[in-house]
Amino acid sequence: MDFGTFMEFHARPGRPQSEHFAEGFRQVDLAESAGLDAIWMAESHFNPERSVMTALMAVGSAIATRTKRVKIGTAVQVLPLTDPMRMAEETATLDQISEGRFEFGIGRSGSPAAYDGYGIDYSTSSERTLEDIEIIKGLWTNERFTYEGKFHSYDNVCLVPKPVQTPHPPLRMAANSEASFPIVGKLNLPLFIGVRQHDTALVEGYVATYQAAREEAGFTGPADVSIRIPVYISESRKEAESAPEESFMKQFRRLGGQIAVTAGRTDVAQDAERASRIAELASLEWDSVMREKVVVGTPEMVIERVHELKERLKLTSIVAEFNAGEGISESDIERSMCLMCDKVMPAFK
Repeated sequence: MDFGTFMEFHARPGRPQSEHFAEGFRQVDLAESAGLDAIWMAESHFNPERSVMTALMAVGSAIATRTKRVKIGTAVQVLPLTDPMRMAEETATLDQISEGRFEFGIGRSGSPAAYDGYGIDYSTSSERTLEDIEIIKGLWTNERFTYEGKFHSYDNVCLVPKPVQTPHPPLRMAANSEASFPIVGKLNLPLFIGVRQHDTALVEGYVATYQAAREEAGFTGPADVSIRIPVYISESRKEAESAPEESFMKQFRRLGGQIAVTAGRTDVAQDAERASRIAELASLEWDSVMREKVVVGTPEMVIERVHELKERLKLTSIVAEFNAGEGISESDIERSMCLMCDKVMPAFK
């Protein structure tokens, strides 16, 4: 298994934004030196209380120049908020700067808030995402590229530069709703999942539909599945099970609120699945969160939990969210990351 860190360059109250970047880069340096396999950057817009991570390619290039080993990924780039030509250029450039260490995690986002800010119709997000994938892959892999689509058209253009990796950097697509897992499977793309909105059993069933869709489309071999999940590790079980509660629960409650405000919007599917998510997130208790939605404990407990997730969800990698809710201290983030590298990862290598 691969082990990575999920990074948003979190905001903390009462300090300038420059300090958010400084802390983020300290964690980048630790991820490189401690031995994590990957750094996954999260895109966030119009939310200064949470994150300053809006320009993933710019931050990724900075990460690439201060590291030599660790892979650099997006988790995820929200494709419909970008121009696919520009995105193909910038991702190829990052692949060049990192000497082939770039991985392109993509998605459309389950929240329409960023679309509102960019003035883009959220109801078109699925169509735009699929078209953008086709365009970016075509630009990466063809010397010259012509395309006529619903949202974009190109006539005999030549992408410069081309990526280092052939045929192109690895693609990984996020799925969150029941309907999206088979779509990713039919595309035969590696899968990004989370358990923030669902319990493990439900996600297990969704992963099965992803694999079934792959096989129905004629693709063989094992699934490639990565999970993003909050992680807190301590040598003390008592501390591990109590210290992250406030911060981690803040994230789940915030997510419930974000979904709830979309109720009644005509550009968001108002289905039973969305309604059940709102109800579940509103009633969550820490005991059930520890069992189903996070990884907390001593290194030995974490190894056991990751083994369980690996078997049930067919995991090939885990992306640890060490500061879910933005309330985990920098020293505790560093300790969790070091314990992950020193005591957990060897059990899976």
